Amino acid sequence: MVCEKCGYKDSKEKRSFGRTLCQVCSRFAPKEKEPLKDYLEEKLDWKDIETFRKHNKSSGEKQKEGMNKKANEGNLVTRPPRGYRVFEGNLIPNEDASKIHSLFRTFLNRNYSLNSLAKNFSLSTNGIKKILANRTYLGEIKFDGKIHKGNHKAIISQEIFYAVQRKLKGHLKPQKF
Repeated sequence: MVCEKCGYKDSKEKRSFGRTLCQVCSRFAPKEKEPLKDYLEEKLDWKDIETFRKHNKSSGEKQKEGMNKKANEGNLVTRPPRGYRVFEGNLIPNEDASKIHSLFRTFLNRNYSLNSLAKNFSLSTNGIKKILANRTYLGEIKFDGKIHKGNHKAIISQEIFYAVQRKLKGHLKPQKF
């Protein structure tokens, strides 16, 4: 459809009060009906805003780009997982690190169900599963489906982590009745 403000044909047009706008005009359009009418009457040639269209990045794209850069540098992108804290921008083990190590060891060496393990460590079953699968404990950062070498100290060795992953895989298989 064609933008009613600038006349640009946009495959990702936006609708506002039944009116069609391109992505750029939509970004600046008023959110009320009457001011929108005035806005649309001020006609504009699409060529006048072509530079905005070429270099247009949504704030979400800019944010994700920054987060990817941070992950590539080995820095944490989200809040720190249990067992770590942030100090001067760096991820460092805290007083819960030994509990996390104990959780991995207990899961690996004992025959506890995830439910009983969760009760023993005062966590939910889903919380236990998330901790046991979290690659941050290996000294890695996972973001956007990619794994990056982290700048922080690992709490769990690779041997323990991967042994837990194999055992966890067996726990999560669907039961046949």
